[in-house]
Amino acid sequence: MAGHVPVLLEEVIQGMSPSPGEHLLDLTLGRAGHSVEILRRTAPGGRLVGVDRDPVALEESATRLPAERVLLIQGDFGHLPRLREQVGHDTWDLVLADLGVSSPQIDDGERGFSFRFDGPLDMRMDPTEGETAAEYLARIEETELARIIHEYGEDRHSRRIAAAIIRERKIQPIETTLVLARLIEANTPKSSDHHLHPATRTFQALRIEINRELSALQHLLDRTGSLLSPGGRIAILSYHSLEDRKVKQSFKDLVREGDHELVTVKPVRPGEEEISRNPRSRSARLRILRRKLGVEK
Repeated sequence: MAGHVPVLLEEVIQGMSPSPGEHLLDLTLGRAGHSVEILRRTAPGGRLVGVDRDPVALEESATRLPAERVLLIQGDFGHLPRLREQVGHDTWDLVLADLGVSSPQIDDGERGFSFRFDGPLDMRMDPTEGETAAEYLARIEETELARIIHEYGEDRHSRRIAAAIIRERKIQPIETTLVLARLIEANTPKSSDHHLHPATRTFQALRIEINRELSALQHLLDRTGSLLSPGGRIAILSYHSLEDRKVKQSFKDLVREGDHELVTVKPVRPGEEEISRNPRSRSARLRILRRKLGVEK
């Protein structure tokens, strides 16, 4: 499990306040960093339903978790009705969704999430199905590609980048991470932000599109009101403003309806000590919502 560092672990535990006997639905299990700690606090009767799109993550997590208290499911929280059918019950005391890409995924060059390594341009959370980023770039129209980079990457050079990609693919396929990163770097002005590589936002945009991340998040948020048992808490960790805005608005709407209350009035951010230990936590934002006691759906 080297390289895996759960983000805002203490803050998640403190905000969710797990108690013995409570049941947890972890919709993005990853390497189970958060779930291992929550299970310790819900022993002996608390159970975990762990969901992840990545079969490798599930296999590794299984070695860390007490099998008698755990059900692991390969799936996508963008299909909650299907997951509920598999699990056999509808509401939970604790729900967790960590929307980030895990360190083991980023550090595996074969997964194609990062241009720190040269590898196939894949980017699929579930490497067994769906379209790779290379396949996507081979067929997408320039206008749509520019829209995706602008909307999901919030990159002001989206049109320039899209045009460069379309020109390049007419000459040769764009199939590896470094080819794409160098192409973007060669076709964008030097940024005043020297800490951010010119390809960072495009890689983010492609990953979001390939995995339908925002539509899956919206699916979850639209059903949050019916996921929690009375008194139940949901914690969502987001890593860019597109996600956080959706979570903030959804939680705000549920509070306005009167059945829920905010545990975190403002998003919880990592401190300097955590950022120094785990630089990838820098952009994390944690929001927690509680369903009020005595509220039945």
